[in-house]
Amino acid sequence: MGLLNRVFKKESIANYMQSDEHLTKTLSAKDLLGLGVGAVIGTGIFILPGTVAATTAGPAVVISFIIAALISGLVAMAYSEMASALPVAGSAYSYGNIIFGEIIGWILGWALILEYFLAVAAVATSWSAYFANLVAPIFKMPKAISGPFNPAGGTYINLIAVVVLLVLGILLYGGMKESKRLQNGMVLLKIAIILLFIGVGIFYIKSGNYHPFVPARSNGAFGIHGILTGASMVFFAFLGFDALSSSAAEVKNPKRNIPIGIFGTLIIAAILYALVAFVLTGMVNYKQLNVADPVAFALQMVGKNGVAFVVTIGALVGMFTMMYTMLYASSRLVYAIGRDGLLPGHLGKLNKKGEPSRALLIATIVVMIFGGLVPLDRLVALVNIGTLLAFIVVSLGIIPLRKRKDLNHTGYKMPFYPVLPLISAGFSFFLMTQLQVDTLVAAAVWFAIGIVIYLAYGVKHSKLNKQ
Repeated sequence: MGLLNRVFKKESIANYMQSDEHLTKTLSAKDLLGLGVGAVIGTGIFILPGTVAATTAGPAVVISFIIAALISGLVAMAYSEMASALPVAGSAYSYGNIIFGEIIGWILGWALILEYFLAVAAVATSWSAYFANLVAPIFKMPKAISGPFNPAGGTYINLIAVVVLLVLGILLYGGMKESKRLQNGMVLLKIAIILLFIGVGIFYIKSGNYHPFVPARSNGAFGIHGILTGASMVFFAFLGFDALSSSAAEVKNPKRNIPIGIFGTLIIAAILYALVAFVLTGMVNYKQLNVADPVAFALQMVGKNGVAFVVTIGALVGMFTMMYTMLYASSRLVYAIGRDGLLPGHLGKLNKKGEPSRALLIATIVVMIFGGLVPLDRLVALVNIGTLLAFIVVSLGIIPLRKRKDLNHTGYKMPFYPVLPLISAGFSFFLMTQLQVDTLVAAAVWFAIGIVIYLAYGVKHSKLNKQ
């Protein structure tokens, strides 16, 4: 078999189903909602409504969030159909293998490794900063253990980031059945804190702050164009729902529960983001909200310092649940790639509980190294390009999926086929073109490394090509 035929050979869903049948099916629709809301609603809900209102959209940032949620819904439809038709571990990586061929699956897997690992590590560094500020009146962290490895700057390791990632790894290692209860509880606590802000803040709304609702176009911002630009900025606040599809092999009745989990996550997130934006821009004039912590700032402006402190706790909880979901998705992705032989095969093994503990161990160690030692401020944008590439391929993949006669596709189906899949892919591609040039160059280097690894190791050890 020639190299081209080998790399584009497609995996059988039957093989994946057989490999994944030992994974423990413990997740219900409620658990998926907990994972999804945990991933999507992080610190962004306490920051983005204020900063985007101040710099781009004004009080009409509420409309920006609604538009972004509707566009995210298009991609969510594609993921729901894929996960319903192909209930296997590995998310877009496995879909690419089945629909387009192994090399496309590998490229998507390599992109998702970038997305998940960097996202977890970046949020861990933010969690560390929030936690350090919270405890500063009582205890000040020594400089040497409060930042990435930078001897010239006096920092050697971000110890708090490392510890919180270790705690997350231990929780997940204990098993999804046990740790999901804590995750669901923390998600409910986070929502309660958001509702507390809305419930308190609504009594301090001044109608004058909504005028003009759509500020006149000025300095390249505001106006109708500002609303659309704001939508593209806050679109990334909804990322994370795609991680739910990585859990498909561990879901009870995936044809029903995964669409509920994905769409439920987006609906809850859209409502909460829009309400926070509405209350926030009503409490304080949008021009004053370009600060690091606009929600806490607004509460302090109206004399609610105690509630502002609780919101800081909410931010910590939000980041913790986001890291939990993304680390969980990372381990399932590493397991899926190891299952296929494209990474060392022991990563595709399950423990006695039917969970990929070895893949989780490797994922946890890697993100601890990133979070503790690597300055991530310049790398965070790479998270977006990996996500958008997966969105494009999954959206386009609906078209060949429908044509496959060998798949028992009786679950959720994306409406208005093939128009909506094409629109979903087109919008994702447009957002990719809006990323900075240096981000695109760095991504090209990352994918070049991935292709070299695949050709040097993956092709030789691929279980698919040994069949």
